[in-house]
Amino acid sequence: MTDAERPRCAATTQAGAPCKNYALEGLPYCRVHRASAAGNGQEEIAAAPTVADDAEPAEIPNESLRQQLMAELDKLIERVRAMTPEYTPPPFSPTRLLKLIEQNLGAFSPELRLGVLEKLRAAVGSDLFDLDTWKGVWYMVNYSLEYQGDLLRRRMQGEYETDEWGLDMEVLEAVKPFFDFMYRKYWRVSTTGMEHIPESGRALLVANHSGQLPWDAAMLGTAVYNEHPAQRLVRNLYATWFNTLPFFSALFTKLGQVLATEENGLRLLEQDELVAVFPEGIKGVGKLFKERYHLARFGRGGFVRMALRTQAPIIPVAVVGAEETYISLYKSPTIAKMIGFPFFPISITWPWLGPLGFVPLPTKWYIDIGEPIAMDGYDPGDADNLLLVSQLNDRLRNIIQEMVYNRLAERRSVFLG
Repeated sequence: MTDAERPRCAATTQAGAPCKNYALEGLPYCRVHRASAAGNGQEEIAAAPTVADDAEPAEIPNESLRQQLMAELDKLIERVRAMTPEYTPPPFSPTRLLKLIEQNLGAFSPELRLGVLEKLRAAVGSDLFDLDTWKGVWYMVNYSLEYQGDLLRRRMQGEYETDEWGLDMEVLEAVKPFFDFMYRKYWRVSTTGMEHIPESGRALLVANHSGQLPWDAAMLGTAVYNEHPAQRLVRNLYATWFNTLPFFSALFTKLGQVLATEENGLRLLEQDELVAVFPEGIKGVGKLFKERYHLARFGRGGFVRMALRTQAPIIPVAVVGAEETYISLYKSPTIAKMIGFPFFPISITWPWLGPLGFVPLPTKWYIDIGEPIAMDGYDPGDADNLLLVSQLNDRLRNIIQEMVYNRLAERRSVFLG
């Protein structure tokens, strides 16, 4: 079946627009909306009564808490069943359940194993769950193990779906919790101007680049995917040099990122994708600490030509906080030439600390999204006007540089913001 023949997801985004993702085979929903759509699960959980962390235990009767916990667990079981109606677990028995628990406790420390078993014994002794609920737990545990085994088998045999650019939603969902942690907890990213990104249609994000490794692209994509009402996926165009690194190039492709060529950018915009470019390129990520927040010269204006030919609005983006994640003091051209890298940084942690030198510092980040610059006032043929392209190129660089300076003027601390 071709992409044109595949049905789209039946869910709607947070903005109320139809989801553009393809539906899973045999289901009306995509992977993003499958869990929430089955039984309207997210809304049910959000509406359920909660207990404050500091609430006194006496405020909620034990029987009421027991019934509430059982009801929530039953809802979860029904949602799992709704997603996989064809799945039939092995027959339930207390012996099988305990054996399954014992087999999977081996990955934990002895202290943690003992704690789990003691809590399980206390739950059974206090009649916390009735028999039907225990059967539901049996169903969920078996389904989880079956699903993980099937997932591994399918990936080993190449039985998984990607779009024409190589986006693999299973891989994206697998790494998303890590990116969410870095975004919300580690760098505590504050994002402004999300309303400037359209809910649908083509647009070109143009951002400053920094930080030795492309964390800024990952955080920009995480910000838009999590906070934009349409949950849009950003297609970052990554430098051609990364294509020489087998692991990174394959991972970038599976996460929906695309090799940075003008042709690829044009095709993505013509498909009404949200595309991000970092015109500083390697010069941006390779800046020394003393050069931080001074934008390097943009390239030859390839992103401007892309926007002019497709009439896509250009949205400037300023990232502050990434420059201090690695304190690069010197670049060794000799080592870089020996290993085939465009630059080899010497920082206060790398290479002295070995692999630990790759751990970025927990700085406070800001991502500011500026007002779009419309391109529909130009003619697509203006992309061949070298003078216009150069002017727009310099204009975007000046706008982003000013946005960076404005944020730095407000910032009081590298780590606290």
